[in-house]
Amino acid sequence: MSVSLVKVRDHSYKFISAKPFAPNLGAEIYGVDLSKPISEEQFGDIFKAFLDHQVLFFKNQKEIPPDVHIEFGKRFGELHAHPAAPTMKGYPEIFEIHADKNSKIANGEFWHSDVSCDEEPPLGTMLQIHIAPLCGGDTMFSDMYAAYDALSDPIKKLINGLSATHESEHLYRGRYVDRGMDDSESIFPTAVHPIVRTHPETGRKALFVNRTFTTKINGLSVDESNSILTLLFDQAENINHQIRFSWSINDMAFWDNRCCMHRAIWDYWPEERKGRRVTIKGDRPK
Repeated sequence: MSVSLVKVRDHSYKFISAKPFAPNLGAEIYGVDLSKPISEEQFGDIFKAFLDHQVLFFKNQKEIPPDVHIEFGKRFGELHAHPAAPTMKGYPEIFEIHADKNSKIANGEFWHSDVSCDEEPPLGTMLQIHIAPLCGGDTMFSDMYAAYDALSDPIKKLINGLSATHESEHLYRGRYVDRGMDDSESIFPTAVHPIVRTHPETGRKALFVNRTFTTKINGLSVDESNSILTLLFDQAENINHQIRFSWSINDMAFWDNRCCMHRAIWDYWPEERKGRRVTIKGDRPK
């Protein structure tokens, strides 16, 4: 699958309507019904908008049947299997997001790029929310193109060519025990990725570290690594790169894990929030 890089950023679409969410990040998408298979023309516009805006918010949707949700994800590539989370009964491709008054955790509470600890981290994630609190439960997104671009030239020179280790044992071990997952014999992924990655479709550079999974910069002392990672985490989480999305029932968000991070706000306890997501497998960062 490929889209001409010459056309990637012209923001014109014939078969969907896209309303920019913020100047640098996100768009609300209208004029497409994801509860049934979409046309090749609509798919082409959605793919182009995805590269243009990094995260898409599909509005005015109906609940997407699990099989349709899976097939829509597969149009972007092979689906990714989460290394720890429980899946939906009968649909192993779907990860159910659920938090209520009995939950000990809520998914995605801290800034991260999905499963960046994998050797081939996900390309993107599609989440539809079916139960939402009366207020709260927003999701924040941060633009990693902008985070990189805003660094000074000396810092860019310092970090280009460096790699970092992304680990998951500290996060996943025992995380889903209350949902029936026995991970006593599981081995959780660890990977090494460049701190600055080049997006394979747009050719743009993006910062690729996050506070959840990235544990050290390789080849540096502990103090050096911690100091530089703190600087980069703060840069990645800078409010000037962020947007905050408030969900309506059946909204679906589709975000590009290669060039943006996200954080789900758990401010709605003891109310309930529930949805389904599929994740598309990516490639090794370069």
